[in-house]
Amino acid sequence: MNEISKADNKILTTIRAKLKKGISDYQLINNEDHILIGLSGGKDSLALVQLLGERMRIFVPKFNVTAAHISVENISYHSDIEYLKSFCEQYGIAFVHKTIRFDEKEDCRKSVCFLCSWHRRKALFGLAKELNCNKLALGHHLDDITETLLLNLVYQGAFATMPPKLKMDKFDLTIIRPLCLISENEMKEFERIGNFKKQIKNCPYEKDSSRKNAKNLVSELEKWNPDVRQSLWTAMQNIKLDYLPKK
Repeated sequence: MNEISKADNKILTTIRAKLKKGISDYQLINNEDHILIGLSGGKDSLALVQLLGERMRIFVPKFNVTAAHISVENISYHSDIEYLKSFCEQYGIAFVHKTIRFDEKEDCRKSVCFLCSWHRRKALFGLAKELNCNKLALGHHLDDITETLLLNLVYQGAFATMPPKLKMDKFDLTIIRPLCLISENEMKEFERIGNFKKQIKNCPYEKDSSRKNAKNLVSELEKWNPDVRQSLWTAMQNIKLDYLPKK
């Protein structure tokens, strides 16, 4: 392992502190949890494997982690399965690989991106039940959560997003997002420092995603306020109902 510079070590310390704060503030992990990580192979899910792998070695809380990669036969996304498996093994995390397929025309009202995401998520739900995991950890970071807020405001007319912790009664499973307080730029730095191997991604539908528009909007808002992501995060916890319309 290459020696880490003082500046990079400071970045890693900040990221680990934010992870710890997110876990503590939103009570994401408890003793005896068995957590399944949705490992896409991107920087965020790789970082989640490393960060939870590191924390798993700390005595309190005591928990176990398994990582699962879901391949989709009819989407051009080629992952280096051996790399993902060896990466998990570095941190004492078991690795599971499952291949699925879905019909792009099963629901013409939904985008292919939505259908692909839903079927991969459904496969993770099934694996969690099969492996007796009570929590599913996803690699969504601060930018993902604030962008989702904007998407819901613009397209759904709802003040809602992906919460750090979501109990799903139907699946008897809790979704957690331990990277919730960490920005995308910090994740990019984590990727650089860790020298993560990039996976080959060539999805023909990704260019149609509205998320890129939300990302561009946040970048524009950042010109007004460099801390706009944090302001949006704070707004979600500072809702003043007396100053909103009531029927």
